[in-house]
Order: sequence, then C-alpha cells, then structure tokens
Amino acid sequence: MNLRDVIPTAENSSNFNVVPESITEVGTTLENLKAAVCGETGASAKYAACAAAAKEQGFDQIARLFEATSAAEQIHIGLEAGVIAEIEPGYERPAAPEAEGIATDLNLIAGALGEIYETSDMYPSFIKVAQEEGNKKAEFVFTRAKLAEAVHAELYMDAYNNIDAPTDEPYYLCPICGYIHKGDDFEKCPICFTPADKFRKF
Repeated sequence: MNLRDVIPTAENSSNFNVVPESITEVGTTLENLKAAVCGETGASAKYAACAAAAKEQGFDQIARLFEATSAAEQIHIGLEAGVIAEIEPGYERPAAPEAEGIATDLNLIAGALGEIYETSDMYPSFIKVAQEEGNKKAEFVFTRAKLAEAVHAELYMDAYNNIDAPTDEPYYLCPICGYIHKGDDFEKCPICFTPADKFRKF
C-alpha cells in the first residue's frame, strides 16, 4: 500500500524525530498545548504583519502567502485550544502580540526558520509527551500542525528563491488542518484528505 493513500500519523511516517540538542521547553501535554497556542498566536500576528509589509513593498503574491499562513496558524490555534478547553474549561486564549514586518526577503527567511523549528523540534517533542501520557487528541492536533508547518517552510523558501520571478498562481488553504497548496493542480489535502473544493483561495 502506498503511504500517500493513508492519512499520515506519527506511527506511519518517518519524519517525526526530534532534532538533536532540542531547544524546546517540554512540560505536560496541557502545558505544551498552551505553549503551542502562544507560539501560533505570535506566528499568526507576525505573518499578518509580514503580509501587509509585502503588499506595501509590491510583492502581492508573497503577501497572499503570508495571509494564508496567518490564517493557517489560526486553524492550529483553534484545534489546540479546543483540546485545552476539554481539560481546563474556561481557558482563555492569549491576546495577539504587536508585530511588524521588515524587508520581505528577511520576513520569508524568518518565517521558514520558525516553521522548520516547529516541524522538527517543537511539535515532535510535544507529540512524544502526548504519546507517553496517552492523550490521543493532543497527539492528533500536534501531528496535523507539525505536518502543515513543514509545507509552510517549503513555501516560504520557494517564495524567497523566486522573489523576483513571481507568478499569478493562487494559494489554497485547507480549512481543517492548515495545509497550504500553491497552484490549482491538486485534488485533496495530503494531510487530512479534505477535498480541494473545500479549500480557501488566497
């Protein structure tokens, strides 16, 4: 069976190892969920600011990418906060911090580095604890976020490498897991299998 025909999980995928010399502060699953919400809240605000900066600097396609990733992080926040609320009713999400963008090429590099950290260090570390604690819901939402962040990093590097050769291709956001696809040539989300016609276009 081709693994592309199976929804990816920490059990059937080979890219869930934690990087050596991890810099993630790991706590309980509840603490990790709250840390993830804080991190994603900051990322969403930062990407919204980067979108505005890109638009002002004349990088319209890149502005749309930042808008899509900002919205993707909101999906992750919703998934993670939902699990927190089941454990701790009355949980209030943190307020978005102030954020601003700088030069678009530097914003893309910073975004890629942040997404690579999340997909290679933070989320694998949090998934390991969720597995140890037997929290399947947390493992599930961390896994979906981890897989989407890897694609975000790839899209940021693609935009960085082609910053002076933009195309008119749109970006499409999966409303379920936060995966983003560039261009029209796809049928479903490779992470959660949501059909393409359900995606949000940027």
